[in-house]
Amino acid sequence: MTGPLKHRRESSAAGASPFGHLAARPLDRLAARAMDVLFPPQCLRCRALVEGPGSLCGDCWREVSFVTEPHCACCGHPFAHDVGEAAVCGACAAQPPSYGRARAVMVYNDASRDLVLGFKYADATHAAPSYGRWLARAGRTCLADADMLVPVPLHWMRLFRRRYNQAALLAHALAKETGVPVSPRALVRRRRTPPLGRLNREARRQRLSGAIAVNPEQAPDLKDRRVVLVDDVMTTGETVEACAKQVLRAGARSVDVLSLARAVRTEV
Repeated sequence: MTGPLKHRRESSAAGASPFGHLAARPLDRLAARAMDVLFPPQCLRCRALVEGPGSLCGDCWREVSFVTEPHCACCGHPFAHDVGEAAVCGACAAQPPSYGRARAVMVYNDASRDLVLGFKYADATHAAPSYGRWLARAGRTCLADADMLVPVPLHWMRLFRRRYNQAALLAHALAKETGVPVSPRALVRRRRTPPLGRLNREARRQRLSGAIAVNPEQAPDLKDRRVVLVDDVMTTGETVEACAKQVLRAGARSVDVLSLARAVRTEV
């Protein structure tokens, strides 16, 4: 990997300032300090004052369960004990998913729910840059050779009501961190599906059948590409599974998945 993309990824991996080259100029640093005085940075979860923008306070950081190793080499489900670097969970062993790897920033539970739902439904879009940095760290192995980021699509009626697709916001924030381009219209929802939150895997699969498709105008761009799907929450995995199948049918070389949060099963 050479050129600007390599430089940008190396800078991000090294923990470069989210303000980039602007923060290096004295006047911009002064302006940033003035903004901190006028609008003190707050914790993304509880709104307590924090040292810098886009972060969690110490209490919230300890409460949120970030996904780390050991985890399933395929779906990224966390393991209670280290069972080997290439170990997969029982679900992936019994029925391997269409995607290659799935990785997530944090476990979806009581502690992270406010972060996810606030971003998804309550216009907390100011958190997107921070989530982009978190995704870049959690998905560094998937992103190393990625050619394209593709957000999980939202039906146009839901998009009209919500005004934004949270998965697309995450994908664009991740693109700024990594330099991997986004194809926000590569996938479309051909029909509106009822809320899937409380459904089991089989019910989700039935409701998603035929609902997601590749945008014909974007299909040529997917051929032979290494695609990373981006979503806010991975629960049963059926939504990203449906997306991955469509992307692979369009000729993509591989598909991985990155999500801000993921549900965990009681048994793996």
